[in-house]
Amino acid sequence: MSRRSNGLVGVWAEAQRQQQRQREAQARYQLDQDRQQRAYQREMARGYREQKAAYREQREAEARRRTQELDARVASLQGLLATGCRAPAFRADSLTRAAQIEAFAPGQLAHPIRMPDQNQYQPQGGWGAARRAQAQADARARFERDWHAAQAAETRRQQQLAAYQQQYQQWADHQLGEIRRHNTGIDEMKAGLRNGDPEATVEYFSAALYASTGWPEDLPRQVSAAYDRSARQLVINWELPRYDVVPEAMSVRYMINADQEKEKPRPVTQRRALYRDVLAQCLLLVLRDLFAADEFGALESVALNGFVDDHDPTTGRRASMFLGTVMAPRSTFAELHLEQVNAVTCLVDGLRAQLSSRPDQYAPVRPGRLPEDVGNGVVTHGGDEEPDLYEMDPIAFEALVADLFRAMGMQAVTTQRSNDGGVDVDALDPAPIRGGKIVVQVKRYRNTVPPTAVRDLYGTVQDAGANKGVLVTTSSFGPGSHTFANGKPLELVAGSELVDLLHRHGLRGRLGSGERQVPAQRTAPDGEPGTDDHNVLGMYWSGDVALDVCALVCHGSRVLDDDHFVFYNNPRTPDGTVRALVPVAPDRAAIQVSFDALPPRADRLVVIAAIDPVADSAADLSRFTDAGIRLLDAEGTSLGQLDVSDGRSGETALVLGSFRRRANGDWDFVTGGKGYEGGLEELVQEYGIDVE
Repeated sequence: MSRRSNGLVGVWAEAQRQQQRQREAQARYQLDQDRQQRAYQREMARGYREQKAAYREQREAEARRRTQELDARVASLQGLLATGCRAPAFRADSLTRAAQIEAFAPGQLAHPIRMPDQNQYQPQGGWGAARRAQAQADARARFERDWHAAQAAETRRQQQLAAYQQQYQQWADHQLGEIRRHNTGIDEMKAGLRNGDPEATVEYFSAALYASTGWPEDLPRQVSAAYDRSARQLVINWELPRYDVVPEAMSVRYMINADQEKEKPRPVTQRRALYRDVLAQCLLLVLRDLFAADEFGALESVALNGFVDDHDPTTGRRASMFLGTVMAPRSTFAELHLEQVNAVTCLVDGLRAQLSSRPDQYAPVRPGRLPEDVGNGVVTHGGDEEPDLYEMDPIAFEALVADLFRAMGMQAVTTQRSNDGGVDVDALDPAPIRGGKIVVQVKRYRNTVPPTAVRDLYGTVQDAGANKGVLVTTSSFGPGSHTFANGKPLELVAGSELVDLLHRHGLRGRLGSGERQVPAQRTAPDGEPGTDDHNVLGMYWSGDVALDVCALVCHGSRVLDDDHFVFYNNPRTPDGTVRALVPVAPDRAAIQVSFDALPPRADRLVVIAAIDPVADSAADLSRFTDAGIRLLDAEGTSLGQLDVSDGRSGETALVLGSFRRRANGDWDFVTGGKGYEGGLEELVQEYGIDVE
């Protein structure tokens, strides 16, 4: 009995120990879980604290950055006059254009066609005498065929090179002539300045103010002036910055509890005093720029009236309100050391000027003398007649474009004539999202603007770090220009669009007689369009399929006539504006097009491809893949790539795409893709060509 009882107790004790071990293991596991949970929570809390601290630091740094910007803005306003006095004085010679033009660059035409080497044409095969003789005859025939083809290509190259060189010389003579005429105009203006001519005097000093590098770019530039020849006095109205030029906020602080930035307002008395000081500095800086630019001794004195263009607080209407006026003799002004003066004291006490006591409320002053008071000596710009943009002086044209940008709500100034980095007008769009810096080039052309100008503008945009580049012209743009500009921060404004924009914004301008201008067609010696104003469409594709690439000159969906269908039996149109070329690798077919010389009724150029029935009559377009059109200029420089659709099984002809003339004379490319099982005959019949 005792052994039996001891055995049961042992089993029970062992079971109890196992349960105890399980409970201890469970407790240890739970303890580990709790420890891991606490560690995770501590890690999360630390990460949250770090994230919160980083967020706070970011917001505080942003507040400090904004405060620094406000301080920098105020410092620049306080030092406006001192900074402007260190800028170089304007000189008439800066308006002179260097007699330099782009060198003659024939591109691939400069390289002679390589002639075939007869040593590379060895007989192939032939064991017997007759077979060897036949093989030698075949080799000699291949050599002669290739030699004649190369000779023909070389003759065409020489003809094209000679025509291109002649056209270049004509263009160069025209460009040099324009430069000489411009420089002659500058010389006449200098002579007019020496003789006291009112118009020359106003034009020169207006240019000096617009081109001043001492005047901040973000301040307005608007001037009207007249010259009193007898008193040798320039009477001028100049636009001043509005009250909002002085920042309303003094500093920015980040509020942690509210999680927002709070602006500390600038005391009204401080803001008003700074604005008054800025106006005084602006008036003194204008006087400095005028007297410093007077290398001809034309100015005995300057009557300057400063105005702001804003809403009149009395009427609520937009008006020009004069806030300062000064009559400054040269002798008195020459004794001033502007970098050391207190601007308000110098202007009011030193020069006896009137300066608004409450400019923040636009309290006006009475001008001493206005340009219209000069009488017969008043020089006006424009008049009742629309100015002809083609005949406008280049400086005046640039100023008109700057006026247009200002009328569109932007800030815009013309640049100096030299060292402008390819920029004629600097503009700033204040819109918060789409706005930013804009560089503008203007081209007063009659012929189509070359794509090289668009490429140059793109480089200028990148160099200047601008948000957009705008090219404004009195003529038009070709498809190469639009293709290059597509997808880039570039905008092209053709002549007709420019006139429309001018009229919509209250400005004046016309193109010649006002009728639609057709660009002058350049011609080669044989009467055909010159080679310097054309594009080459280079066709490439993968696959071993042989194709005929053709072109149709159309009005709408109908070809003009059978002669305007360019294909293997008709390699050119009667006027030579469209012609087939021998392709140059990597192209497998090529067509030359002079877009601006196409007939006026032609509004579409359709490019098509069809299976070559001689080379491979049983083929279809299933092997026509990875295809595209390289758009080249006359020098062989690539302007862009136009993608086209791949071919499909069973189809033997395909519309690759069409160039379509826009209302303003430019050309856009529209991708095709329609295939035809009936080959070239079925395709051309749809465009109105009867196939016998």
